[in-house]
Amino acid sequence: MLKIKRLYVFMLKTYLPLFMMTFCICLFIVIMQFLWKYIDELVGKGLSVDIIAELFFYAALSMVPLALPLSILLASLMTFGNLGEHFELTAMKSSGISLLKVMKPLTIFVALVSVGAFFFQNDVLPPSQVKMYTLLFSMRQKSPTLDIPEGAIYNQIPGYNLYVKQKNPNNNKLYGLLIYDVSTTSTYPRIVAADSGSLYMNDKKTHLILTLEHGNWYEDLSTSTSMSEELGSEMYRREAFKYKEIIIPYNDNFTRMDDETMRQQYIGKNMSELRSTIDSLTLKVDSAGNVVSREMRLTPSVGVPTAKDTTHNVAQTAKPVLTAPVKLDKPVNFDSIWAAMSPTSKSLTANNAISRLKMGKQSYEFKSYAMEDNNFMIRRHEIELQKKFTLSLACLIFFFIGAPLGAIIRKGGLGTPIVISVLLFIVYYIIDNSGYKLARDGRWAVWEGVWLSSAVLLPLGIFLTKKAIDDSAVFNADAYRNFFRRLLGLHQIRHLTLKEVVIEEVDSKVALSKLATLKENCEKFLGRYKERQSYLVYLQQGYDKQALSLLSQEIDDVVDYMSNSRNQLLLNKTMDFPIVRKLLTYHVTNNKHLGTFLAAFFPVGLPLYLVGIRHQANLKNELKTVTRVCDEISDIIMKDSTHINEKDQKETI
Repeated sequence: MLKIKRLYVFMLKTYLPLFMMTFCICLFIVIMQFLWKYIDELVGKGLSVDIIAELFFYAALSMVPLALPLSILLASLMTFGNLGEHFELTAMKSSGISLLKVMKPLTIFVALVSVGAFFFQNDVLPPSQVKMYTLLFSMRQKSPTLDIPEGAIYNQIPGYNLYVKQKNPNNNKLYGLLIYDVSTTSTYPRIVAADSGSLYMNDKKTHLILTLEHGNWYEDLSTSTSMSEELGSEMYRREAFKYKEIIIPYNDNFTRMDDETMRQQYIGKNMSELRSTIDSLTLKVDSAGNVVSREMRLTPSVGVPTAKDTTHNVAQTAKPVLTAPVKLDKPVNFDSIWAAMSPTSKSLTANNAISRLKMGKQSYEFKSYAMEDNNFMIRRHEIELQKKFTLSLACLIFFFIGAPLGAIIRKGGLGTPIVISVLLFIVYYIIDNSGYKLARDGRWAVWEGVWLSSAVLLPLGIFLTKKAIDDSAVFNADAYRNFFRRLLGLHQIRHLTLKEVVIEEVDSKVALSKLATLKENCEKFLGRYKERQSYLVYLQQGYDKQALSLLSQEIDDVVDYMSNSRNQLLLNKTMDFPIVRKLLTYHVTNNKHLGTFLAAFFPVGLPLYLVGIRHQANLKNELKTVTRVCDEISDIIMKDSTHINEKDQKETI
């Protein structure tokens, strides 16, 4: 009987509820984004609740590839952030359990989710997208529900603009009606004005019936050919009526489109269907290319055929055989022929050549457009085929980003993990969308564009996993601050804390001896370089690199020794020791000839000299600070020694 370890059960019980919660939250967010995108096409159509619920169900299935990686990232961050925040992860590591072993059950679970995501992309997503877009396009075709406002022109009835001055909600009576019939091609619309009326739908909801009372009908008859020929061009019609009915075609029913049209698109096909379509389109493009190539080879050059067709089937790939050139006794002098032609013949010849060139260009451009459409469809199908695999890999990548990152930052809850997850997912979405557009437009190869986001984020996942396993302080602000300080040549700050356990106690005599020696060496170094170095001396010699290295090591040794002190004041003063850096600008080169060359080459030597003397001045100030701190620490040690001696004498008395 297979028995799962308690650690694995604990990790699964911790992770699964968070994963389900974050998945539902992420899915809800992307569905809301879908709703806001298509809200204008759903509102005001009088759609039933079951139709809208069906649309949202298929939309939810279609949005799973977008919500799943984000939910895995957020759940991983929260899980390992909570474990790190409550020191549970520290307890596991102290027990000899590595981070990879802690992640093992969740890695297996996410791997199973990735496999399920692949089958979901291949078997469930295509029919879901077909249903969703079919419903969406059907809703677009549905006529809006009639809601005629007061005092405004209503143009939602096809072919008619309706103005109502006032409505009576009790009996649905309309007053002060003005109707513009723009359904015809006439320059002037038919205009109907009525004192009152009512508007209702027939039983089948296919026509609107507009009943009017006490009004007038105005119509311009000048556009009617038969009437204008018989009665004149300036003819108008005016009709006064007491009661009139106007029947307007208006389908208010919801008609669902056939799924077959959408099923033939790339979004409605699985892997086998996509491969079959790609092969068919590729064969079609290759065949069309062979035909165009054959036609171009068989086109005569300057009226002289240069090739003959050896096959009867234009779809065959055999190349036309070039004919032998026309043999001439002497070269043809085209300039003399052109000069002998009359101006009219020259014009006709030039125009005929230009027309033939334009026709040939337009013909091949039209064929190229048809081939480009086919190539575009091939790319769309290839993108959809590649996306069947990218979701699975994205799930694994986001897990190996979220889990180590949560172990490093050690922050649980919904605050910090949500911020980090959203930022990472935005970066992923931008890169993925950019790669998709580059692949769709043919600027990049399809596999390069589709896999771009995975190629960018995979190294990040490997880096974070390695750092989390090694317990590296990736988010240590002081480390990054010191790095940039070293990069920019700025002064760095030491940080010392009072040790709880001290192995080697600080001896006052030893400390005073070390401080005196350090002060003496600093003063000797400063004595060697009292004056600012000249341009040539700086580039040829600079400061003594070896002496400066020994001095820096001596300062660090004194700081390490003084860090064992139990006196907080002494520790604070020890932190005033500057960190002497080993900059290249202190000593440019050991080769005197190279220094001479740099001095002669002013564009390089002069900027280097200006920066170098600035850094040398900073170094002198740092060494002066070292001597001052040595004196201050010596005073503190001597005062402590005096105080201890006085205390011992009192205790002895």
